[in-house]
Amino acid sequence: MRITQNQMSKIIEMAKDYGAKRLILFGSYLTNPDDARDLDLACDGISGWKLYEFGGHLENELRIPVDIIPLNPQTRFTRQIEQRGRVLL
Repeated sequence: MRITQNQMSKIIEMAKDYGAKRLILFGSYLTNPDDARDLDLACDGISGWKLYEFGGHLENELRIPVDIIPLNPQTRFTRQIEQRGRVLL
């Protein structure tokens, strides 16, 4: 699975529309995009169910499976994402 620059721009634009302050791409897409089956995103600034609404909206718009997690509260896992992931926003 490859994400076009246009799709990446759409992801960032939609994140901003939902109020995201930070958005980090992590997981298999970073290490091997050709074999990735989904897009893993970590987000800060979108709270509660709105975060999952955002993830669903991304899936519907882009036709790409999306896994989305909140960056807060901070955990060992989210710190690892912040260190190794690619900051989109």
